[in-house]
Amino acid sequence: MKVIVLGSGTSTGVPEIGCTCPVCTSTDKRDNRTRTSLLVETDKARILLDCGPDFRNQVLSLPFRPIDGVLISHEHYDHVGGLDDLRPFCRFGDIPVFAEAYTAEHLSSRMPYCFVEHSYPGIPRIPLHVIEPYVPFKVCSQEVLPIRVIHGKLPILGYRIDNFAYITDMTVCPEESLPYLRNLDVLVVNALRFTLHRTHQTIDEAIAFSRSVGARTTYLIHMSHQAGLHAETDSHLPSGIHLAYDGLQIEL
Repeated sequence: MKVIVLGSGTSTGVPEIGCTCPVCTSTDKRDNRTRTSLLVETDKARILLDCGPDFRNQVLSLPFRPIDGVLISHEHYDHVGGLDDLRPFCRFGDIPVFAEAYTAEHLSSRMPYCFVEHSYPGIPRIPLHVIEPYVPFKVCSQEVLPIRVIHGKLPILGYRIDNFAYITDMTVCPEESLPYLRNLDVLVVNALRFTLHRTHQTIDEAIAFSRSVGARTTYLIHMSHQAGLHAETDSHLPSGIHLAYDGLQIEL
């Protein structure tokens, strides 16, 4: 399995518009954090995890190959704003989008032309499939397990694919979800900044969560400029914990 980090940043992206802090003006490419999204490639499927407004630029430099499915964590714009840009990939065929009922309802009302019953030429062919937490489903023949986590007060989904898990925007992981996150080779999880936030984990909280589930290696995503310079912050993290960055490729 290969995991490609398309974007590692929070909803405003880094650099943040109008900011002149050391991170936003850094020349280190690892400090350029577009909105969070990942691409997972297994021998069974090529799967996109979230599809934010930076999706088009994120994939321009990648090989143009089919995307077999899209997994949506929740309906916030920074995670779904690029769905229309899937249109070129529809040359290979329909691209199923998987989301739980609440998210699917909001996507249908926000982008009704994408999810009409009778499609017409020019719109992305991205049929919407409703899923439920803890009920496995398949993308092609690759099994995927949706896992409940909480974003502030909003229930959202993380995903496990084999021994890899993706969790973004989490503040709390319910007790009933923890058994589904054991024996992970790689965990990718959100870590907004060092100071407390009402709806996102801090870096220290993400480290504690990684330790609680025993992930062998953890990469932090959904970071703001307040997470600090990549080179400095990453060098102070515990063993097995790393800052992700746009373009990072993880081999499992």
